[in-house]
Amino acid sequence: MDHAADAHRTDLMTMTRYVLNEQSKHPESRGDFTILLSHIVLGCKFVCSAVNKVLLPNLFLSAFAESCIYNSSSTCTLETCSWPFMNYVIHDSVFRHIAGLANIIGLAGETNVQGEEQKKLDVLSNEVFIKALVSSGRTCILVSEEDEEATFVETSKRGRYCVVFDPLDGSSNIDCGVSIGTIFGIYMVNDSHEPTLDEVLQPGKNMLAAGYCMYGSSCTFVLSTGRGVHGFTLDPSLGEFILTHPDIKIPKKGKIYSVNEGNAKNWDGPTTKYVEKCKFPEDGSSPKSLRYIGSMVADVHRTLLYGGVFLYPGDKKSPNGKLRVLYEVFPMSFLMEQAGGQAFTGKQRALDLVPKKIHERSPIFLGSYDDVEEIKALYAAEEKKE
Repeated sequence: MDHAADAHRTDLMTMTRYVLNEQSKHPESRGDFTILLSHIVLGCKFVCSAVNKVLLPNLFLSAFAESCIYNSSSTCTLETCSWPFMNYVIHDSVFRHIAGLANIIGLAGETNVQGEEQKKLDVLSNEVFIKALVSSGRTCILVSEEDEEATFVETSKRGRYCVVFDPLDGSSNIDCGVSIGTIFGIYMVNDSHEPTLDEVLQPGKNMLAAGYCMYGSSCTFVLSTGRGVHGFTLDPSLGEFILTHPDIKIPKKGKIYSVNEGNAKNWDGPTTKYVEKCKFPEDGSSPKSLRYIGSMVADVHRTLLYGGVFLYPGDKKSPNGKLRVLYEVFPMSFLMEQAGGQAFTGKQRALDLVPKKIHERSPIFLGSYDDVEEIKALYAAEEKKE
């Protein structure tokens, strides 16, 4: 037994230890923020477990489909499949596990307030976070992508924080195994009066903290409390998030751009020109590489680590873009600025935007400082023409 290695494993910077260390720097702190974060982390662990229960069976079901194609059989079923590996799946408890997941993977039969079909895992995740946040006793207003109205916490369980969140961003990608995630932002309310919706409709620069948890090949929790950005990875053997990416800094200029080029015909002039420059640089430099997953958490995470720019512009079909201000644009912009990057809406700094509705949308360009500067220059030139 390697006692030295085991001793080293006890000296890990866990999420709990990190937050408590930060709390100790503020003697006036009552620990409310620490408790709130611990409940958000608990919700993320629960959702991570639920997501993994979906992803593994999907691999088995995909294998079954491929075996049927290989055998050219139109009558092949799970019970009669001739592929040896599928026999193992069928006769093992794994198959019973797969069958039991039908209720999680399937559609819930409803649409959320954004008009998107809800996966049952979406609904489950929303319930998990609502209950985790309310039970913390530290929240007063909750805004979720899945709920049309804000949730006002009953007086007996009320605290002084507002939490805005997307419980499962990119959930349409669940069935194909792409990374998805939870995005959140935290505001503090004024203790002197009854909380109102105005407490949430604040510019993003007033956020106390923001972060996301990405569920994929590993479970990664990225957090900023206004003093840099730190990344933690879930160690399944310990059930703890361990600090693996301390003080993340985005490169000043990147080699990657991330955008859905399927919307190119509807873009405005500055966006079209910028993407054209990415592909055909005028200074003779190498073109940027296009990387687009279609899951905001995954695309932004890659941009944060490797540099470059993530774009979701407005266009002729959606002049205000498609990403929601409170729980997508603001948290990601907060993280990007804390890591040394920029976030721009096409008109102003993203964090200066003042939302008028809880589900308001906005175009967004965020990423490496120099790359976003190029985009800002193109919009400034366009404005001068007008």
